[in-house]
Amino acid sequence: MSAPIPQYSMSDYAKFALAGAIGCGVTHSAMVPIDVVKTRIQLEPTVYNKGMVSSFKQIVSAEGAGALLTGFGPTLLGYSMQGAFKFGGYEVFKKLFIDTLGYDQAVNYKNSIYIGSAAIAEFFADIALCPLEATRIRLVSQPSFADGLFGGFSRILREEGAASFYNGFTPILFKQIPYNIAKFLVYERAAEVYFGMVGPKDTLSNTTATGLNLLSGLTAGLAAAVVSQPADTLLSKVNKAKKAPGQSTIGLLGQLAKELGFVGSFAGLPTRLVMVGTLTSLQFGIYGTLKKSLGCAPAIEIASK
Repeated sequence: MSAPIPQYSMSDYAKFALAGAIGCGVTHSAMVPIDVVKTRIQLEPTVYNKGMVSSFKQIVSAEGAGALLTGFGPTLLGYSMQGAFKFGGYEVFKKLFIDTLGYDQAVNYKNSIYIGSAAIAEFFADIALCPLEATRIRLVSQPSFADGLFGGFSRILREEGAASFYNGFTPILFKQIPYNIAKFLVYERAAEVYFGMVGPKDTLSNTTATGLNLLSGLTAGLAAAVVSQPADTLLSKVNKAKKAPGQSTIGLLGQLAKELGFVGSFAGLPTRLVMVGTLTSLQFGIYGTLKKSLGCAPAIEIASK
């Protein structure tokens, strides 16, 4: 049976993008100290080999507490831009798929719609993110490289050229597209289960709705972290490694993957589970709350068959 499909204006899509930008920018920035530790463990596993807490202490002891905020500027700007494309784009493509198929047919292909919308949105989000993520990783891996976002960005641009910002684009896609697919697919299905256990959304209090959004986001974040961990490790490596003469990015990725091995590709996973599980939960909680506060049209929900 057909359900009414909300009609979105450009203002609605702008609000979706703004809510996504705030949710991703705030949460990723808050996790910068954990991300610094995670990146160091991935890049130098023989140096930082005693777990997350010991690595925190090791960095602070050697470089001071300020080192834990390395890369804050590119993280805030990069993930705000990514969040706008990720969440705003997901709403755009989800609506487009449903309008194209028709609601009754969309019910039969709901998982495919979630997967396709997440993948396409993430592709455009990564175009925006990649230069700033490359800058962040360079600042974390080489603390003396530059002072902050503008210093790091301008030095890479000056010494290595604009194309170097996209050296990590292929691994970012390998990491972020599976991550985003798992994130939105698992979130949509988890929310369906959790809200279904409690009752219709429009009968729930704001506190209950936010709590269920957080729980659904946590479930999605844990799944997404595991799925994307090997590519995340490769991304950290490829932004530090130098290509051999004539070597392609794919060739470098293959070389690094071989060096890492299966176990090495999951270096830093416990730290990343904490980071990604927490930030994904908070992102969906913030996103849901901001959409309501900004007066967005209701989200499209695809019913179960």
